[in-house]
Amino acid sequence: QVQLVESGGRLVQAGGSLRLSCAASGRTFSSYAMGWFRQAPGKEREFVAGIARGGNTYYADSVKGRFTISRDNAKNTVYLQMNSLKPEDTALYSCAAAQAMGTAPSEYDYWGQGTQVTVSS
Repeated sequence: QVQLVESGGRLVQAGGSLRLSCAASGRTFSSYAMGWFRQAPGKEREFVAGIARGGNTYYADSVKGRFTISRDNAKNTVYLQMNSLKPEDTALYSCAAAQAMGTAPSEYDYWGQGTQVTVSS
């Protein structure tokens, strides 16, 4: 069992930056692939970024070059650094844990409650 708690979301102006954090409980954090997903009102949940157990990273095309995912296994935490934010990045951002790296929500076993990011124009 893994419990995930996100933080760091807030209102920010377009062009600004935010860093989201996701703190995980349990001793087996390093054995999970971690992903960030987002869901805007009226839209499907979508993959944003993922980091495999070995540290390989994956990004949606829409955020490539602007967002960076990282993990600190000693702190049981995964981060999402978001730069050059756009109004279309506005969404509820959730982190998730999976046995193996994937981009579909169905591949993830554990989810946090999410943190709201709002980007004003």
